Amino acid sequence: MKYLAAYLLLNAGGKANPAAADIKSLLSSVGIESEEERVSSLISALAEKNVEELIAEGKEKMSSVPTGGAVAASGAAAASTDAPAAEEKEEEKEESDDDMGFGLFD
Repeated sequence: MKYLAAYLLLNAGGKANPAAADIKSLLSSVGIESEEERVSSLISALAEKNVEELIAEGKEKMSSVPTGGAVAASGAAAASTDAPAAEEKEEEKEESDDDMGFGLFD
């Protein structure tokens, strides 16, 4: 992930196709040692590709991935219907404390 982040930072900084040396230099400037295999793999995978197009393709793919929103929404709805019952039980408990025969400042 750090190699991709460095690549994207360099790209955003104006380098259309950052080289391996650019990525290594950026990472070493913040004290991170880079692995030659990973850097060269990233460079070969992204060679001559448009970053904006890749990001757009990734967004399309991610939009089709279920994120559990429907399950969470139904769970929230169930929790909201149970909430009044929980509040009533809490109120009953508070009322029963009044029957203890003493007050806070007695």
